[in-house]
Amino acid sequence: MTRLLSFRRLITIIRKEAVQMRRDRITFAMMLGVPLMQLLLFGFAINNDPKGLPAALVATAQDRFSRSMVSALELTGYYRFTHPYVSAAEAEELMATGKVSFVVTVPSDFGTKVLRGDHPQILIEADATDPSVASGAISTLGTVATQALLRESGSKTAQSATSASEVDVVVHRRYNPEGVTQYNIVPGLLGVILQMTMVMMTAMALTREVERGTMENLLSMPVTPIEVMLGKVLPYFIVGAVQVSVVLIAARLLFGVPFFGSLWLLLLGVFIFVMALVVLGYVFSTLARTQMQAMQLTFFYFLPSILLSGFMFPFRGMPIWAQWIGETLPLTHFLRLIRAVMLKGASLGEVAQPLLTLTGFAFVFSLLALSRFRQTLD
Repeated sequence: MTRLLSFRRLITIIRKEAVQMRRDRITFAMMLGVPLMQLLLFGFAINNDPKGLPAALVATAQDRFSRSMVSALELTGYYRFTHPYVSAAEAEELMATGKVSFVVTVPSDFGTKVLRGDHPQILIEADATDPSVASGAISTLGTVATQALLRESGSKTAQSATSASEVDVVVHRRYNPEGVTQYNIVPGLLGVILQMTMVMMTAMALTREVERGTMENLLSMPVTPIEVMLGKVLPYFIVGAVQVSVVLIAARLLFGVPFFGSLWLLLLGVFIFVMALVVLGYVFSTLARTQMQAMQLTFFYFLPSILLSGFMFPFRGMPIWAQWIGETLPLTHFLRLIRAVMLKGASLGEVAQPLLTLTGFAFVFSLLALSRFRQTLD
């Protein structure tokens, strides 16, 4: 009579599973890599209160009160004046291209008004395409301005102390004055949705051919690697076009997201982005032996891509090493492009950098896919 539980049989099955796990290296790597990646990213890279944000300073006068105000803003830790003493036109270009998050304008008569007690003003323009980036920095402005000028004025005259306490900080939230979160999230969702579907569907398409045994028929045909790759990826451009149409229509009609830029420029960026994604999925299909492995590879790619691209958390709030990783992800550059075109009305020259970067990704991924294409099942 067979016993209900045999220790020897149990050990045999455990050994068999251990051997199978060791052979399935991709699954084993996912078991260790995903928890470790989550620990590192959520523990070190994610920050909802970004500091050290790049700022430009427009100040024609350099009196002691202006310098004191700028120093006080830097000491808060939120502002980092990467472009000091630029013109108003240069500051506008820096804001439009996303190179700075703030533009601080100190009027030429700022110091004179402080001494006269004539309600001095400074203007701080914030890039509010991502409302969470500017919220912390803006909330400290009133107190910082008052303390800075009181400290600079000292107790020399009652008039100077009174004028310092009445300094007026004018805040202008550019591109999203009301701080509507949907204006930032909905355009970014287009990139996330395209990434999830294009990479996964393409990665599983070729892997399914191997699993079902139809790859032999495909390889026996008189076709070249580039013909096979194009034949596999081009149908997914139609799927991507449908998704783009749905998201853009919903963004306008359901969420009221403004569209200030060129539709053709946006579609050009989407086309290059989708091309990079489908070819990346093709690369994953050459690495995986089964559809399960292809799915695991895509999810392993999704996690850092969503967290480090600036979609869920402020990009500039992450440490430098996390920003370096984020720069290697196509989604990061697509988010900059689509938000600039839709919310800022950016021109081709202002989004040339993300467009060229996405084109570079598509080219590199194509070379990898072609180099890894299996001429035979061996």
